[in-house]
Amino acid sequence: MASLTPMQGALGHRYAAHLLRRTSYRYTKAKVAERAGQPGAEALPSFLQLHPLQLEQPIYGDNAVTWILPPGGGSVAVDTELRPWLAAWWVNEALNDPGIGHRMTFFLHQYNAVAMPTAFTTHYFDYLSLLRWGALGNFKMFITKMVTDNCMLKYLDNTENSEANPNENFAREFFELFTIGKGPQAGPGDYTNFTEEDIVEASKVFTGFRFRGQRDEIDADTNIPKGRVNFNFHDDTAKTFSDRFQGTTIAGAADAAGMWTELNALVDMTFAQPETAKNFCRRIYRFFVSRHITPEIETDIITGLADTMIASNFEIKPVLEQLLQSQHFFDLDDSDNADEIIGGLIKSPLELSLQAISFYQIPLPDPMTQPQEFFEFYTRGVLTRMFQYANLPIFFPDDVAGYPGLYQQPDYHRGWFNSSTIVARYKLPEMLLTGTLAFGGAVNEPLGIQLNIADWIKNSGNISDATDPYVLVQDLLEYFLPEATDNDRFNYFYDTVFLDQLPPADWTYEWQAYLNTGDDTEVKIPLGRLINAIMYSAEYQLF
Repeated sequence: MASLTPMQGALGHRYAAHLLRRTSYRYTKAKVAERAGQPGAEALPSFLQLHPLQLEQPIYGDNAVTWILPPGGGSVAVDTELRPWLAAWWVNEALNDPGIGHRMTFFLHQYNAVAMPTAFTTHYFDYLSLLRWGALGNFKMFITKMVTDNCMLKYLDNTENSEANPNENFAREFFELFTIGKGPQAGPGDYTNFTEEDIVEASKVFTGFRFRGQRDEIDADTNIPKGRVNFNFHDDTAKTFSDRFQGTTIAGAADAAGMWTELNALVDMTFAQPETAKNFCRRIYRFFVSRHITPEIETDIITGLADTMIASNFEIKPVLEQLLQSQHFFDLDDSDNADEIIGGLIKSPLELSLQAISFYQIPLPDPMTQPQEFFEFYTRGVLTRMFQYANLPIFFPDDVAGYPGLYQQPDYHRGWFNSSTIVARYKLPEMLLTGTLAFGGAVNEPLGIQLNIADWIKNSGNISDATDPYVLVQDLLEYFLPEATDNDRFNYFYDTVFLDQLPPADWTYEWQAYLNTGDDTEVKIPLGRLINAIMYSAEYQLF
């Protein structure tokens, strides 16, 4: 039986590493060690909070110009030039975030996907800010606020939705993707959870919510710029919904204030259906635990999480607390604790790249003192080669459903690993070790960062005893792979790859020579072979 019962006792290395990989893009040896001695209930609080940003907003150009805050400032460049600076800023913040904040922000981005070219970068910054605001907050309130997000208003055409010219795009996705979800087809125009009639009626509620380019209307709850309401475009008739919503009727508004009353009534009606909480919990389960939801998982896990969500009035944090310390999350609720959850997901390009960079503690260009170097590293190295070529054009999803690796049935995460993405995934260690772009044109040009693997191995605390090749390989595998290797697999990395069938004493001699002279010529060759082999391995692709 799948169980939400909390795991008891200290996490230990294996479970601490699993928790960190699944909740943060910043994966470090120190954090794993710190959490290993704690029970899940003690380890979680530091993850389940929004840690301060390194930079409040992105910068642009050689002089590190800011252009977004406070709202109302003029543009500093052609807007298309600003998009990669905004994306680079967000990814850098994600890389440095020790908690779950940016991972949950990306989850909500996938849940309420908007492409960056929809509006100006200032509006997209507001959209990202709203995702961050909602990441560990109240999901019901977040969805309500998303209705007036300027980017969303344009992306799904609701700014064109009026009584005289109705547009159903946003209403359709409000039900199908953002809240209750689309159930099995029950009949013509009937999707079990809602009907085509409900889409028509909901679209009437959304009439008159318009895009506001000036960013001078600030939401009182979020302190984020929002769209505006124009009662002249609103359909003020009563809206009556199908039996899927118990035949609820929402009275028409008499003025602009009444439009908000209508909106809140629609949200209340939708969230009163148990399926809305279940849909959210299925999505959160697939994102953090497993893509596979069996009837047992549906009954024992999804229903329990949904009950928690409803009981907490749709707060997100209690759901995460229950899920991420459960026996099920750590695969401890059946007789085999190594067959389902740990190592059961394929890393997206975000986890693959950012967790490697953070684990190696590679120095990065400073955005304020080295803005151009910072920009080049993130745009040419991370956003293009590590993400886009690996099927994650971050903040440029193909459609409102988001990125195929996170939603497309039945493949889901297998979409991250195929013939078109394999080069980008497998070139990652080469880029880090050589400090070059390595593929995709301009292969000899600098990446902007470089891993000095010998120096990293030497640094205190990274490897417990680097003079012993067995210990060195064992330490690296323990942190890089989600599960312990068997003897044959370990010997492949140890004897075949690292030692190249030479006696262990040869490594000890060469390492000691490096410590004495500082010349890493001989030691970085086997270390490079080992790092490449580990990061090429099938196990490393999983988390």
